[in-house]
Amino acid sequence: MEIFVIGDEETVLGFKLINIEGKRVRNQDEATKAFKIATSNPDIKLIIINEKIAETMKSEINQYTEKNLTPLIIEVPDKDGPAENRLSIEKLIKTTVGLKI
Repeated sequence: MEIFVIGDEETVLGFKLINIEGKRVRNQDEATKAFKIATSNPDIKLIIINEKIAETMKSEINQYTEKNLTPLIIEVPDKDGPAENRLSIEKLIKTTVGLKI
């Protein structure tokens, strides 16, 4: 399964350290282009996208996920932590999977 990351410099670099490729984006236009490239690649089964960047292109993500089951798209916090009213990664994993990290 191929994974692709769309995010700020720190997010993409962090995932690159564990050999996951991605695209650093600075604005909505760059994020939308990266999203279109990632969703058009049939080998990519999981897209990890920074929460703040996902907020800027929420309509594109929603339109895509309404019609497609794959790739799975998940939003992760950036280095500043989760967006307001969002669970941290640790709490999200514990709630979803039942594992404490």
